[in-house]
Amino acid sequence: MSKIAIIYFSQTDVTAQLAKAIAAGIENHGGVEVISHRIAGREIVEGRFCNAELFQQLVDCEGIIFGSPTYMGGVAAQFKAFADASSDTWVEQKWSGKIAAGFTSGGAMNGDQSSTLQYIQTLAGQHGMLWLGLDKTTGTGELGLNRLGTQAGVVAQGINGEVHPSDLATAKYLGERMAQWVKRIKT
Repeated sequence: MSKIAIIYFSQTDVTAQLAKAIAAGIENHGGVEVISHRIAGREIVEGRFCNAELFQQLVDCEGIIFGSPTYMGGVAAQFKAFADASSDTWVEQKWSGKIAAGFTSGGAMNGDQSSTLQYIQTLAGQHGMLWLGLDKTTGTGELGLNRLGTQAGVVAQGINGEVHPSDLATAKYLGERMAQWVKRIKT
């Protein structure tokens, strides 16, 4: 059975809602196990993310989807602590050849969320991963997928803890797309 991990941080629960929608999209394609991990403050010790079990689980995944809210034009410090801790995995290129994707949220329509996705994309590239973006133009389909028009990954706007239905649908679509590609590569 294929495995796809969703690794994310969420403070206001907006990014967590996106992670749940992505997981639902993956689960629509039976035969794929979802490992969803919300980065918690207790896992960060003296500024360093510590969870050896999680890193071992990620080695066994065909795909990893990374998510963080956009804070001050970049990933949240909690996600950055996870990314920095992945350097041990990077040295041995344990994620090389896996499929990667990303998602982010912000309070504004354009709060530099693309900068966050670019950081996540660079992280994946350093690990030798293959990046999977969206293949939907702005506002496509009956659900209005990719409302904010970012091809690199899912960008959502959260207001008072609420996520626009189109952004959730786009997140679900990314999960479906990841599951399809993981299955293609595994065969």
